[in-house]
Amino acid sequence: MKYPLYLFVAFIGLSSCSKDLSPAEQFEQDTKLIEEYLQSNNKKAQKTPEGVYYIVEKEGSAEKPKLTSTVTVGYKGYYLDGVSFDSNTKTSFPLYGVVAGWQIGIPKFGKGGKGILLIPSAYGYGPKGNQSIGPNTVLIFDIEVFDF
Repeated sequence: MKYPLYLFVAFIGLSSCSKDLSPAEQFEQDTKLIEEYLQSNNKKAQKTPEGVYYIVEKEGSAEKPKLTSTVTVGYKGYYLDGVSFDSNTKTSFPLYGVVAGWQIGIPKFGKGGKGILLIPSAYGYGPKGNQSIGPNTVLIFDIEVFDF
């Protein structure tokens, strides 16, 4: 009789744990975190229809990269707490080969453009994360577009 009781207690304990957020709830939470970050850092950003935030510090050329463009950029990636997870002074890659947040945000800048991308986790590495970035993590990038 002990074992069914233990199983029942274990089941109740597990079912009372917080559940994963739905994608919509996670997106709402990420948006709230980004907006709090912007407010606490006294920054104003624009928001794409998808929900990626961007700050244009220098617009650059009128011509903008396309999804099929190979872009040459410099960047620093960091979390909301300011801890950096990656950077590169100059690198090139096809825009279609990076996270969706970059695909959405980089075309807001022309050659010589500079600014900040604030990317909800759904447009970053999502609920799985990657080797160094945890699941459902908001990402921030200081970017400079050199060429495309």
